[in-house]
Amino acid sequence: MGNMYRVLAFWTAIFSIMFYLGDMYATSLLFLGITGFFLAVGFLKLSERMYVYIFGAFLTVFFIGFTYWTTFMMPLGAVGH
Repeated sequence: MGNMYRVLAFWTAIFSIMFYLGDMYATSLLFLGITGFFLAVGFLKLSERMYVYIFGAFLTVFFIGFTYWTTFMMPLGAVGH
């Protein structure tokens, strides 16, 4: 199960590089932090149940943050297009 966290770290690192190349520096740093988190958790050698709990907690925090951002921070309509 730890290998899957390392795979997630690999893909978030790829996303971080692509965001950086696309001049989206804040998003690149966010994904770089997520990459570090996944890489660190991938080497902890926890039980499978604990890995699932950590991933569930990560998804909960992500969905709360994403919902807050899309509800309160994004402009309404096609502003700037």
